[in-house]
Amino acid sequence: MKQISDESIRQAMQQAFPTADARVSLFYEMQEYHLGWRDAQLEPTHADRGKLLRPRFCLLACAAVGGNPEQAEPLAAAIQLLHDFSLIHDDIEDHSPTRRGRETVWKLWDVPQAINVGDGMFTLAQLSLFRLSDVGVEPSVVVEIARRFNQTIIRLCEGQYLDMSFEQRLDISEADYLAMISRKTAALIAAAAGLGAILGNANREQATALYNWGEALGLAFQIEDDMLGIWGAEAVTGKPDAHDIWGRKKSLPIIHALAHADADDGKTLAAIYQKSELEASDIPTVLAILERTGSQGYTAGVAKFYHEQALAALADLQGEAEPIAELHGLTKQLLGRVK
Repeated sequence: MKQISDESIRQAMQQAFPTADARVSLFYEMQEYHLGWRDAQLEPTHADRGKLLRPRFCLLACAAVGGNPEQAEPLAAAIQLLHDFSLIHDDIEDHSPTRRGRETVWKLWDVPQAINVGDGMFTLAQLSLFRLSDVGVEPSVVVEIARRFNQTIIRLCEGQYLDMSFEQRLDISEADYLAMISRKTAALIAAAAGLGAILGNANREQATALYNWGEALGLAFQIEDDMLGIWGAEAVTGKPDAHDIWGRKKSLPIIHALAHADADDGKTLAAIYQKSELEASDIPTVLAILERTGSQGYTAGVAKFYHEQALAALADLQGEAEPIAELHGLTKQLLGRVK
């Protein structure tokens, strides 16, 4: 199997960008800034460009069922561009000033431009997808992948809707939370694996195993991300410590604490999360309540459950040994990011 590299993925993404007229070059340069290809002065740079996990999953899934991962590169690029489009809009909707340790697009160029930049990246993702025809993929397969790709986009938008709708509520259940992250995060990871499998001409059992693997891994990954949003260090997350507490995000640790705190702690936690703005003293108060309710340990246990489901799905996969082994290794590496 040809080595799958971040550079080959980035090259496939770059091929989605057109040669720009000077009048609109800034439009594309802002997109390249978000991708980590340019700095704030729009000079070429090697900033943190993200993990590129989703396109890697796509290529490995294709290889795992005996397909040619080089043929899947336009799809892998489309998946990453779709993910990054969602992050540009997510930063606007969450009022996040930083991502990967740098100012966000809206913070540098204001919200209207950032919305347009996100829309442009969404369209580049679609155009990259249709480049599959240029590398010999049958038209019927391209249409089927495009259909499923856009079904995934709808699920992402549903997840973002649910996430935003939680902002003014305290009555969110664990089931509500899982329904949200299954759309907002797990859907794209599952699609990356499932669509890569389809492109590799997988049989039904192989495609199902890879889709189930991606969904379970996506749930575990997001739950751990939510733990990082509370307990992760800024050096790891690129965001301020306890960022999700400052943002009053209703992630699983908070949902668990609200449901299991005693009367006094429950009242205190609810009052803090109903404030329009938090004070510095609120952060240690929330952290202490989370400690008393055992919410960190509980959340880690839920992440471990889905992680084990991902490993079980992968164990059911019959295919090429090398890419399956790499998927297995990545699956094990992605648990335990909170230290």
